[in-house]
Amino acid sequence: MIRLEQLEKSVPLANGRQWILRNITLDVAEGEFLSIMGPSGAGKSSLLNVLGLMDHDWQGHFGFDGVAVEQLNPKQRQALQREKIGFIFQHYHLIDDLKVWENLDLPLQYRDVPAKERAAQVADLLDRFQIVGKKDLYPSQLSGGQQQLVAVARAVITRPRLLLADEPTGALHSTQARQIMDLLHELHREGATIVQVTHNEAFGSEADRVVRLGDGWIERSAGV
Repeated sequence: MIRLEQLEKSVPLANGRQWILRNITLDVAEGEFLSIMGPSGAGKSSLLNVLGLMDHDWQGHFGFDGVAVEQLNPKQRQALQREKIGFIFQHYHLIDDLKVWENLDLPLQYRDVPAKERAAQVADLLDRFQIVGKKDLYPSQLSGGQQQLVAVARAVITRPRLLLADEPTGALHSTQARQIMDLLHELHREGATIVQVTHNEAFGSEADRVVRLGDGWIERSAGV
């Protein structure tokens, strides 16, 4: 699904450049569950932002489903992101003034899904994630674990080909974190391709493969 070849990212400094990603060559197979790990400042989130088409300031080759991302214009990249990629963030990024069901409905509106079909899909996700009773609450009325459940539901409601998770359990206590990881495994078994960034060694090792970054370089890539 994904092919990165000699991908690099840097930012200018007064006396040169600071490298964020260096010579990244990486394949991600369809249906794979990949963990990206490494110390703070290693480039993990920067790499995830590139994969999620949120950062376009890089050099090298990025192939996504056979399409060369570096050759796409901004509108084409946005369409690719909207159609094929879902995001889960550590701090949820829910819209505070929208109710739970409205947060789930919004991605479907962006894809021009008819209202009746949107309502059915939202109802299905609320039931599956066992948050039907929370549908009319606002994010501020939910616990951290409940907010992350809503965030995961929002990420998968459009059935993305690629699911990107940036520290999905980092802000949760152990029981809630385990629930989110179990949910990711369930989505993976159903065919989702998942790339997660995590500091948690135990959760990271639950993936099919771990890629370890250090100072922007891939130091090691191995199955677990």
